[in-house]
Amino acid sequence: MKALTVTLNAALDVTYRVRALEPGATHRVSSVAVRAGGKGVNVARVLHALGVSVVATGLVGGTAGELLCHDLAGAGVAQAMFPIAGETRRTVAVVGEGDATLFAEPGPVVTAEEWTGFVRHFAGLEADVVVLSGSLPQGVPGDAYATLVWASRAPVVLDADGAPLARGAAAGPAVITPNRKELAAASSDVDPLSLGAQAALVSDGPHGMTAHTPDGVWTASPPEVLQGNPTGAGDAAVAALVANWHLPWPQRLVEAVALSAAAVRAPLAGDFDRSFYDQHRATIVPRRL
Repeated sequence: MKALTVTLNAALDVTYRVRALEPGATHRVSSVAVRAGGKGVNVARVLHALGVSVVATGLVGGTAGELLCHDLAGAGVAQAMFPIAGETRRTVAVVGEGDATLFAEPGPVVTAEEWTGFVRHFAGLEADVVVLSGSLPQGVPGDAYATLVWASRAPVVLDADGAPLARGAAAGPAVITPNRKELAAASSDVDPLSLGAQAALVSDGPHGMTAHTPDGVWTASPPEVLQGNPTGAGDAAVAALVANWHLPWPQRLVEAVALSAAAVRAPLAGDFDRSFYDQHRATIVPRRL
């Protein structure tokens, strides 16, 4: 298995830990972490930790882009990033007790020539499964994900929101992975497969996930109510789908719920609590709807 993750709006993630977030107050930060981020980058980190061969690609530029690539190299994650002139964005997550507040910069402005160059670059990369994740930077066309789905020779997992999700799903990816809010923003139809994807993994946050497939619909819940940082939970679920691509959907759903829960227990997006994952994955039972 060789995976390719695409992060068009990659980020340099800054995480502040505080006792509790209080609007309008001064906060003492107990710890600061700076690392390569963006949803596809987080997926690549988790896949690498699971022992899956993975390459991370996307658009990077400026000093923040250099720091992002340097951090990925230090983590041992293979990369094939495409350089642009604009500065890679930063995101700031303020993590308190049991919640996280995220501030996301809009990202660079990508030129038409840069976008055309990236599409050619993407088409030359080989993979067994492709993951397209996250928001679109300014200048990238609204049908960017549809273009990449059509250009991919491998099955595609699409994790996006709103119009980019709707237009990308219409191109027929193998799986879409929205949460309930993202799904509602993309379509008023209660059936996520009406968007055009072959299957959908829909997150209900702490209540679990539901897999909509051509063979049926299954749901599963985490083993317990979790406290921690939920920022990278969805990315871990996507990584679980890819790492277990060969399994039937009920088992893939179990792996996604377990790994997502294990990610909540980790301090940073892109990490997961391996002991929790190993201990609890066998306790999750999928239920057919």
